[in-house]
Amino acid sequence: MKDKGKINNSLNLLVDDLRLALKGDAFWENYLEQLNKPCLEPFALHLAVLVEPYLQFILDGQKTVESRFATRRFAPYQRVQKGDIVLLKRSSGAIVGICQVAYVWFYELDPESWQTIKEKFTAAICAQDNKFWEDREKASYATLMRIQNVKPISPVKFVKRDRRGWVVLHENIGQLELDLWK
Repeated sequence: MKDKGKINNSLNLLVDDLRLALKGDAFWENYLEQLNKPCLEPFALHLAVLVEPYLQFILDGQKTVESRFATRRFAPYQRVQKGDIVLLKRSSGAIVGICQVAYVWFYELDPESWQTIKEKFTAAICAQDNKFWEDREKASYATLMRIQNVKPISPVKFVKRDRRGWVVLHENIGQLELDLWK
């Protein structure tokens, strides 16, 4: 089991690097400041690993919905929600952007949900051709996230050694805990 103190320290260093990269952006400075408030964790922090051309489509504002398809219930399925932060990491590279989740849709895929996704989201997810859908046809679950406040940032190094395309770095606690022993 990983040392929780070491993980928290790494997360704090990452957040410090993000604050530096976002210095001067009023929205992101204020939003990240919420992480400093004790007992209040209003959002989760996620890392999305992206390949081209999709990363650039997001950074340019052309791609407004990030999609993740999976054969099993892996994150971000049922683990991401409105208000969460998604760090945009280049595959085999640094974190180069940040965005906020505006809305989330979760699907257990069947012919009807596939049709709905294709009809409603093809343009927003920048599904350029049939190969996009062919590469995902064995999926059983889909998570679609409308993103907003997209901001390219100076590269922030982040060491990630596994092959996951999505990592939950910090969970939202969901509610305040009561200390009944005071």
